[in-house]
Amino acid sequence: MGGFDWGSVWYAVPYMLRGALVTLEISFWAMALASLVGVTLGLISVSDLRVLKMFVRGYVYFVRGTPALVQIFLVYFALPRVGFELSSFWSGVVALAFNSAGFIAEIVRAGLQSIDIGQTEAALSIGMTTRQSIVHILLPQSLRRITPPMTNEVITLIKNSSLLSVISITELTRSAQLIIAERFVPFELYAALAMYYLVMISILSRASEYVERRLA
Repeated sequence: MGGFDWGSVWYAVPYMLRGALVTLEISFWAMALASLVGVTLGLISVSDLRVLKMFVRGYVYFVRGTPALVQIFLVYFALPRVGFELSSFWSGVVALAFNSAGFIAEIVRAGLQSIDIGQTEAALSIGMTTRQSIVHILLPQSLRRITPPMTNEVITLIKNSSLLSVISITELTRSAQLIIAERFVPFELYAALAMYYLVMISILSRASEYVERRLA
């Protein structure tokens, strides 16, 4: 039995750091887009717009019922067919956002519906419209409740970004795979890869705990 090849781990550091930066960049843009779409869909879910609510339910059903990897392939190969020629990077961003937005829509819907219905009735009784009561009364109050599941969704998105290696994006996982193919040290590199993800997720979790304390 051979020893642990620390030399290959140190050799991989600059390449994996660059891959980690790509992972964080993709995750940032994907989460920004997913939050915008997901919050919008979540608001529609508690509105009186029946046709749009049916569309949202169908979208959420599809996202929750199919693997993220399949969705990545669908987005990557479907966009050029409809005239959107995107780079692998932006195809990955759209694919991750497409997946995450469905879960965020459910988080927002559940958060809004968890607020006592008396709040909505009181808002309507003083002349607010349904839209105004959602935006000015329900959404601010639900913010603290949706923060923990939103953090979990960010963590899931970062981990799902590893799937983008299948469309040749040189993010963190792909960087490790390239070095494994060059140096033939799968155990060492995958162990190091796990630690990189663990550090990123730990920092994010700490930040989330701080935000939760501030909201409290």
